[in-house]
Amino acid sequence: MQTPQQILETHWGFNTFKPLQKEIIDAVCAGQDTLALLPTGGGKSLCYQIPALLTEGICLVVSPLIALMNDQINALKNKQIGTLSLQGALSVNRQIEIIENAIHGPYKFLFLSPERIQNKQITTALARIPVSIITVDEAHCISEWGHDFRPAYSQLQILKTLFPKATTLALTATATPRVIKDIQHTLMLKNMAFFKAS
Repeated sequence: MQTPQQILETHWGFNTFKPLQKEIIDAVCAGQDTLALLPTGGGKSLCYQIPALLTEGICLVVSPLIALMNDQINALKNKQIGTLSLQGALSVNRQIEIIENAIHGPYKFLFLSPERIQNKQITTALARIPVSIITVDEAHCISEWGHDFRPAYSQLQILKTLFPKATTLALTATATPRVIKDIQHTLMLKNMAFFKAS
């Protein structure tokens, strides 16, 4: 089995991790729910991408920012890593078709916006995916005390119900103690590992 260092070198061409990346990756790979506060440019995406490539199953990535999501999707596809997304004006049938691909195809990542999870037909289909890691990007959006509250984020606790055995990784650049508490509560992070870059 490959190590995080080998994955980093093989797929990204880097020799060293940025501060806290390795510790976060190790926690996620060990199956520990994790909250990580890393600054913009701190390498948050590798903190879920590398564990996903080291574990069985699919990494479900929830993100509110379509442009950022597209950048990550394109970068993974350019590395020949199987990646799907549920975004844009898709019919329910097309969404379910994509989910079927996630269930049966050679894919490691499924990106979606939080609003997708508000559709019961979609969540019923999602529940059949072998999800091993749930990644919630811009996790501060969960809290009404955060600077960018998104109501759909407050419904994300359903993911722990759909995938009780999955490891959850919450990522954000900044969060007050009150927001951190909301993230931990809403995402039902158990025995949470916490990392904060200085």
